[in-house]
Amino acid sequence: MSLQQEIDSARGEIKTDSYAMSIGEWMSLYASNEIDIHPEFQRIYRWEEGQKSRFIESLLLGIPIPPIFVAQRENGVWDVVDGLQRLSTIFEFAGVLKNEEGETQPPLKLEKTKYLPTLEGKYWQLDSDPANSFDVAQRLLIKRTKIGVSIILKESDSRSKFELFQRLNTGGSKLSEQEVRNCLLVMINKEFYRWLVSLATLQPFRDVVALTDRALKEKYDMEIALRFLVFRKLGENELQQIGDVGEFLTEEMIKLATNPDYDLDGEKRLFEQLFGFINTNLGQDAFKRWVAEDAKFKGGFLVSAFETVAIGMGYWLPNHVTEQQFAEKVMALWGNTEFTENSGSGIRASTRIPKTVSLGRRLFRV
Repeated sequence: MSLQQEIDSARGEIKTDSYAMSIGEWMSLYASNEIDIHPEFQRIYRWEEGQKSRFIESLLLGIPIPPIFVAQRENGVWDVVDGLQRLSTIFEFAGVLKNEEGETQPPLKLEKTKYLPTLEGKYWQLDSDPANSFDVAQRLLIKRTKIGVSIILKESDSRSKFELFQRLNTGGSKLSEQEVRNCLLVMINKEFYRWLVSLATLQPFRDVVALTDRALKEKYDMEIALRFLVFRKLGENELQQIGDVGEFLTEEMIKLATNPDYDLDGEKRLFEQLFGFINTNLGQDAFKRWVAEDAKFKGGFLVSAFETVAIGMGYWLPNHVTEQQFAEKVMALWGNTEFTENSGSGIRASTRIPKTVSLGRRLFRV
C-alpha cells in the first residue's frame, strides 16, 4: 500500500464535525445529561483554585479558548475527550457541577487575578451574598462566550476517541501514562477501572511496593498492578514482541477491559494470595536490592525486581514456592548474572521485560 493510500484509509476511519457553541449551550447540554464529563476524572485532573480563577478571567476578558474535543456515542451523548477541566470549572463556578454520586458540589469562589483583582471572593450567583455575586450582565457575558467543539462522530472507527485522547493528553506531559490509561478505562469500562483501583489499593500490595508519594500521585501503583495482570500469563513469543511498553500495556489493558470472559474474581483472588504471601515473608524487601556483603536489602522499589519476582511467581499461581525457598531465591537473584546484566540502568524496558519475566518463571518454577 502506498503512503497516499494509507493516508486516505486512515482519514476515512475518522468522521468529524466542528463549530462554536456558547457557554450557555454547554451548560444546557450538561443539565440535560447530553454530555458526559466523567466525574471520575476529577481525581486525575485537578486545577488549583488560582488556575480556575484565571480561566474565568480569560472568559471575561475575551481571550480565545482552545476547542473542546468530544466523541459522540451511538445514542448521541458526547464523551469529553479533551477539555474536561475547562468545562468542569465553568460548571463548578455556576454551581451545577456534580460528583460521581450525582451530588451537586459547592460553587466555586474566585480568587483575585492579575488583571481583575476584584474577582476576589466573587461567586456566580449566591442569594445569601448578592454583593459578592456576578450581576446579570456579567453572567450573560460568560454565557454568551463561545467555545469551539470538535466532534468525533459515531460513524468513526470505535477506537478513534481513545487514540485521540492519548495524543491530546501525552504530548504536553500533562498526565502520566497510567493517568491517561485510567481515563481511557473510565470511558471503556468503568467497572474494570474500579476493579483495577481495588487491586492497587489492597494493603498487602501497597505495603510491598512501598512507592513514593509522587509515584502514587501519578498512579504508578496502578501501572504496576496492570503490568502484573498483563505479563503474568503472556506467552514467551508475545514477550519477545512487546515493542513500546507503554503502548503495549494500553492495548492489552483495552483487551482485558473489553473481554466479557475475563475472570475478575479469580484474578483478584490470585492477586490477593500472591501479595499477601510476599508481604508476610519479605514485605517491601522483596523488590529491593540484596547486598550480600552487608547481609541486608537496600534502596527503594525496583521494577526489574518486581517483574522477576512477582510476575515470575504469578505465572505459577495458585501454586507457589515455600516460604524458605522464596527468601532464598529472592536473595540469590542479585547474584544471577542474567538478571544483573539485563536490569541495570540504560536497559530499555522492551529489552528488559522479556528477560526478567522469563527468568522469574524459571527461577520460581514449582
